[in-house]
Amino acid sequence: MTGPLVRRLAVTVSFLLAMLGTAIGVGAFGGDPIDEAAGGLLAADATHLAPAGSAFTIWSVIYVGLGAFTLWQWWDSRDARGIAPPAIASLLLNAAWILTIQAGRVGLSVVVIALLLAVLAVLFRRLTAVPPGGALERIVVDGTFGLYLGWVSVATCANIAAALKGAGFSGFGAPSLLAIVVLAVVAVIGVGLAIAGRRPVAAPLAMIWGLAWIAVGRATDEPHAPAVAIAAAVAAAVIALAAAAQWLRPRRRGLASTTRTATTTTTARRVR
Repeated sequence: MTGPLVRRLAVTVSFLLAMLGTAIGVGAFGGDPIDEAAGGLLAADATHLAPAGSAFTIWSVIYVGLGAFTLWQWWDSRDARGIAPPAIASLLLNAAWILTIQAGRVGLSVVVIALLLAVLAVLFRRLTAVPPGGALERIVVDGTFGLYLGWVSVATCANIAAALKGAGFSGFGAPSLLAIVVLAVVAVIGVGLAIAGRRPVAAPLAMIWGLAWIAVGRATDEPHAPAVAIAAAVAAAVIALAAAAQWLRPRRRGLASTTRTATTTTTARRVR
């Protein structure tokens, strides 16, 4: 970015474009809702990795956070963590993804969401490399983009599953088994996010949310797949345990350090 004003305007325009894309994605301006677009390939009952419909309420939180981030950019004068460029890219890619779905190009949407995931991963790396300037930045920036990354990590799998179904792929005749393998990979990614940097919360939380709703979908809706529901629930639990362990570990270290200091002090007094 060439200057604060250009950066702020770029973020604001990108956010407005993302909101326009979202309006189209919910059926405004003649668009079809996402679960009805592209022949319903992204509906809650379309594939073994599709989350139940209620899962998508997380977008309301993400969009509120992105709006807060846009306002925060007008307050932040330096962008010391260098997150504006990938943030802008994520907003534009979000709008592009919605437009590709509206056009029925589910295969192309996989490319777009993969790029979005890569951009959010870069952004997450920058956020974990440099501590936030305060509690507000931690909530508005780290929290928002953590949720964004966590959700897109799960949504990418569902998007790929939808594209494969649209291409006539049947999961080698064992779609449940293939879905379980994918969920295992998602669990590994979630554990990685949970232990990355300074104990991130939002990214693992969003992944747990998405996985939990996959479990609900496969337990209560078609395609009915109890094994996949269990696998999704286990993946969510594994990520939750990894995040909890990461939060407890520094505290244990701190307690051990305090104990060692107290012991050393007591010994020194006895020597005297």
